[in-house]
Amino acid sequence: MSEAENRLGQSDALQELKALRSSIDNIDAALVHMLAERFKCTQKVGVLKALNELPPADPAREKIQIERLRQLASDAHLDPDFAEKFLNFIVREVIRHHEAIAAKAGN
Repeated sequence: MSEAENRLGQSDALQELKALRSSIDNIDAALVHMLAERFKCTQKVGVLKALNELPPADPAREKIQIERLRQLASDAHLDPDFAEKFLNFIVREVIRHHEAIAAKAGN
């Protein structure tokens, strides 16, 4: 039992905390599954790029995606700077994968 749960005893606040944490756990699981699906798609993009001798990174597309994501974040009342950092983190990993795929293909 966590410190918060100990301090809240059997109160309504504890029940609400548990319900919220359960929702957060479900959202985290969905995020992991969505990221896995995204990476399955980007792996296929990496193969297509390697087969066609395209560079691993596409700065023009990345710029468009960042602008799009920032707007989506703003519309959803999420900090656009955070959304951009999150996307940049993912894009760096995708590029790393694309570089590895290209290297394996001999590009």
